[in-house]
Amino acid sequence: MGLKKKKGLIVMLGVLCILLAVYFALQSWNRKHEEEEQAREEAEVIHVTDTAAGDIVSFSYDVGNGTLSFEKRDGQWYYTEDEDFPLDQSVPDQITETIGQITAERELTDGDAMADYGLDEPMYTLEYTDASGETVTAQFGDLTGDYYYVSVNGGEPVYTVSSSVIDGLGYTLDDMAVLDDYPAIGSGNLVSESITQNGETTTYDSENEDQDEDIAAVAGGLGAVTLSDVADYSVADEDLAGFGLDETSRITVEAVYTEEGEEKTLTLYIGSEDESGNRYVMINDSRIVYRISEEICQNILNC
Repeated sequence: MGLKKKKGLIVMLGVLCILLAVYFALQSWNRKHEEEEQAREEAEVIHVTDTAAGDIVSFSYDVGNGTLSFEKRDGQWYYTEDEDFPLDQSVPDQITETIGQITAERELTDGDAMADYGLDEPMYTLEYTDASGETVTAQFGDLTGDYYYVSVNGGEPVYTVSSSVIDGLGYTLDDMAVLDDYPAIGSGNLVSESITQNGETTTYDSENEDQDEDIAAVAGGLGAVTLSDVADYSVADEDLAGFGLDETSRITVEAVYTEEGEEKTLTLYIGSEDESGNRYVMINDSRIVYRISEEICQNILNC
């Protein structure tokens, strides 16, 4: 390689090094600028509440559906009124994220009376307690446009808070329940069904050719069951008789079926009728009482 070519290569390498240095300097400047901008934006955020979701150990709120209260023990959330309620743990986790980090559009300092904002008789109230025992109460007054007037612990200042905070709390208790899974059963995978009523048991077996029609009928009933209409989420033993589901009253159906080549058993308990003519039912060891139609029950029982 000639001397001129070597000098040209050195110059090119030098230019590349300068360009790389400029590039990394710009990257560093941009990153620093973004961090400063983020810090500035965070400094401008008006916090109405500022508690990490993981630090909240209990909360209650009333947004028009009645007061709902929850508490956390050993990492598990419980519905305070009924600790056996099958609570979807993701719901209180989401709610604590919302109520612990409420931000405001504005902080009002004009000194108007609480009644002027509707805060003398709040429309909605939420309250939470953190791990240190500190309790925070947020009260929502009048709605102005898309914002509520809000006060914390009954004092000033008054904030304007987006109505989306309340929208995020619009759960009913039904929305928070985890219901039982029900298997897919049909004539193609039903092995047998046994019905025990008043001490007598009737069995339908898929291997008995004389019972093909019976198997098709009971499989149709079992396959039509939908567990969505709940009468009681955690029935107490002493209340089973009111649903006709105590041991002396209920009808017990045991269905053996195949799932992915493996035999499994579903136990279905059928109780009395409700005022609309539906039947109360429970499955396996669940404490949830459901309602299903009388027609489906008749098909399951082949009668």
